[in-house]
Amino acid sequence: MALRWKNTLWPKVLFFLSVIGPGIIAANADNDAGGISTYSIVGAHFGTSMLWILFLLTFSLAVTQEMGVRIGLVTQQGLGGVIREYFGVRWTVFAMVAMLIANMGTIVAEFAGIASSFELFGITKYLVVPIAAVVVWTVLYKGSFRAAQKIFLLFSMFYIVYIINGFIVKPDFGLAFKSLITPQIQWSGTYLLTMIALIGTTITPWGQFFIQSYVVDKGLNIKHYSVEKWEVFIGALITNVVSFFIIVSTAFTLFQAGIRIHDAKDAAFALEPLAGHFAEVLFAFGLFSASMLGAFILPVATSYAVCEALGWEYGFNTNWKNGRMFYSIILFSIILPALIVLIPRLPLVNVMLLSQDINGILLPIILIFVMLIINNPRIMGAHTNKRWGNAIAWLTIIGIIFATVLLVVAPLIGLAP
Repeated sequence: MALRWKNTLWPKVLFFLSVIGPGIIAANADNDAGGISTYSIVGAHFGTSMLWILFLLTFSLAVTQEMGVRIGLVTQQGLGGVIREYFGVRWTVFAMVAMLIANMGTIVAEFAGIASSFELFGITKYLVVPIAAVVVWTVLYKGSFRAAQKIFLLFSMFYIVYIINGFIVKPDFGLAFKSLITPQIQWSGTYLLTMIALIGTTITPWGQFFIQSYVVDKGLNIKHYSVEKWEVFIGALITNVVSFFIIVSTAFTLFQAGIRIHDAKDAAFALEPLAGHFAEVLFAFGLFSASMLGAFILPVATSYAVCEALGWEYGFNTNWKNGRMFYSIILFSIILPALIVLIPRLPLVNVMLLSQDINGILLPIILIFVMLIINNPRIMGAHTNKRWGNAIAWLTIIGIIFATVLLVVAPLIGLAP
């Protein structure tokens, strides 16, 4: 009996281990430099009042990422390739422009996070950012971004310190959990802008392209759907549990003390109950690790999407000769954001927050393409969306559009800045 159990269990375990990766990695990468800065600002500036949005976004993240996985498994193409095949060149260019703007903004945030992490110790960004850019390019060109992901996902275990810190600060968990299910809205432009950033850092346009290309590049197909679906759901839960504790840690330290975040040093104070004088070191290590993870993944995700959409050779099985456009886009996606961060007196924390606003504003464009694809039987066959999936996804899209419109008209209707 024991032998039979062993013979049936181990094949399932090995199958699971061979398949997992896309959902966990895509979700974890959301907690990058932009994510840490945005969640910290949410807690420091608005306390627990946005936790209900994070709670709803957990379902939205799970559903949208699952749709991306399913499209990839069924079509065996990345999102850019599917858009080109079924919507034509013009719509493909439109989608690519939206994605490029969002992705470039996010990569700028990654290098801003790298710069901020070292500026805590007085090390200038003019030294750190060029070195980081060279390291990222060297690893991606000579090595494999998957190897880099493994290293920096290990570093991203840093996030557990926020969970520990969340208990050490002795927050009012009753208030925090109540805030998860109690909608609160402050009718001000600043609140709306931060709310859009919260959405944009949790559900990213690049994430939709990345996770779909990843499952295809990993060689998965529809027989792996059941495992991938649950991996995506678990990834969404894990990443937003971490996000919850980042907000709680800053809400019950910085917000209560009336400290607003203007630079990385301010954000580091949230970890002082856990690390004391080493709070800056701990925060800097986590911010650097998260930023480097994003700096490795985002240029690759960008190049995957553009090359597939335009029919160019791509992938790490190519070289400069037959994959020149693939590597050129990666190089461009590293150099331009790094140069932007080197602009003198650039407010790095504001850059990280603004990049997530751009993500949030452009996200509906990408999600509408995803919805049109996932509900087309000609593309998906029997694997189109269920009603509840459509409901969650469309509510997410409509909610983001409504918040964006409200933000634009805020000055006209007398909302506070």
